[in-house]
Amino acid sequence: MNKVVVVTGAGAGVGRAAAEQFARHGYDVALLSRDSARLDRASSELSAAYGVRTLPIPTDVADAGAVEAAATQVEETLGPIDVWANVAMATAFAPVSELTPAEIERATKVTYLGQVHGMMAALSRMRGRNRGTIVNVGSALGYRSVPLQSAYCGAKFAIRGFTDSLRSEIIHDKLDVHLTMVNLPAVNTPQFDWALNKMGKRARPVAPIFQPEVAARAIYFAATHRRREVWVGFPTVKAILANRVAPALIDHYLARTGYSGQLTDEPLGPDAPSNLFEPVPGEFSAHGRFDDQAKPRSWEMFTDRHRTMFWSLACVGALGLAALMRRKGS
Repeated sequence: MNKVVVVTGAGAGVGRAAAEQFARHGYDVALLSRDSARLDRASSELSAAYGVRTLPIPTDVADAGAVEAAATQVEETLGPIDVWANVAMATAFAPVSELTPAEIERATKVTYLGQVHGMMAALSRMRGRNRGTIVNVGSALGYRSVPLQSAYCGAKFAIRGFTDSLRSEIIHDKLDVHLTMVNLPAVNTPQFDWALNKMGKRARPVAPIFQPEVAARAIYFAATHRRREVWVGFPTVKAILANRVAPALIDHYLARTGYSGQLTDEPLGPDAPSNLFEPVPGEFSAHGRFDDQAKPRSWEMFTDRHRTMFWSLACVGALGLAALMRRKGS
């Protein structure tokens, strides 16, 4: 019998790519997202391409009851949940002064509480079986905030805090349930076409940009290996480490570059869609409009996946260099 994975935010973007990555490896996939038409298309495509069972469940992850009901439906239809991947997110491009409390609350509910609801639904079932894996999707912006995305950054910081608390509780209870977090760089997804935007210009990811399949491979890797965290892409590593060393310097740098780095010169149309409160219909899938700029691979992710080989080669190289230097010195 195939293993079962639940992927939230599976209708488009990283979630859609992650659902395909698990299906490619033989998992039966439950797809959770708000847009039922997009979920049905994704479900049909994955079943046809990989011969796995799929279950589309229209779900607003901000609703704890809906997430719990979806988890029950998954187990009744597909079987016990082996992996739960929390990918759903929402953001808004605007300074704090132009956001409403309702907009901040909604972005926080989807991005932060959506993952909390997923963790709780998954853990309540995995605890009794004493097995399973929960993958939370974080971001470099959960370590180093940027202007114009305060609600999203705050939510990603909150996910880190909740995840670390829960991990300690799992260890205390001696459960064989693995909780891991994947921190992503800028990814080429449709969010830059449908996120709430009050800036008057079209949004863009901060370069360098990675394809959603890079993120999907990292999520699958985290689900199948015992890593506490996975950092995807050198920009993520750089952002996290730089903020630890010189946060005040980064504050001023982002004050100068953080606006232009997230906006194009293209004007935003007056009828631009926003998916914050309602899903945006359409033929969206994993990729956004930045295919010509996005990288299909991450060197940092490669070294993480193959770290034993990488460090072994590095040690062999270092020893070889030391021997060569000794010969030259003699």
